[in-house]
Amino acid sequence: MPHFVVECSRGVLQIHDEDSIITRLHDTANSSGLFEESDIKVRIRPYATYAVGGSREDFIHTFAWIMQGRSIEQRAALSRAIVSELAEMFPTLSRIAANISEFERATYFNRAMM
Repeated sequence: MPHFVVECSRGVLQIHDEDSIITRLHDTANSSGLFEESDIKVRIRPYATYAVGGSREDFIHTFAWIMQGRSIEQRAALSRAIVSELAEMFPTLSRIAANISEFERATYFNRAMM
């Protein structure tokens, strides 16, 4: 935890490859100071078939899931940082977004907790 899942059109990968996107988002999340670097997970899901506003416009949307406990201001700053980093990487791409959701501490469980 945290998990950052980047959904995008395959066309954006012709501008930057998956590894460079993953590295930049990892660095952005790490520089937020909200997480231990070793806990940050970033994945990319490129789509060949999609519609945006009824057409084939390239897009990037980052969905983030983090453990609850950060303020709204911290989560909003993280969303802004992600979008800013991606906008720098893809200056002509108009459809870039991010949102932050929280895991409930009370219901989260992983193998290390066994």
